[in-house]
Amino acid sequence: MELNRQRYLALLDEGKAAFAAGDPSDACPYDQYSPDQAQQFGARYWTKGWIAARTAAESKNPQAEVSAGQ
Repeated sequence: MELNRQRYLALLDEGKAAFAAGDPSDACPYDQYSPDQAQQFGARYWTKGWIAARTAAESKNPQAEVSAGQ
């Protein structure tokens, strides 16, 4: 896997699509603790895409936010 801007954008989109499909954040197919740099890169940007999609969804519907242990 090349670690470049196109791959970064693809991983962001992959994470956003996973959120839209209802996948939890821990469903990331990449291993952030792997010694392989490509796996770390994948995990970082897949997760950023997932978080961006969640944040956008929450800003549209504040009532949908998960309560923090309350």
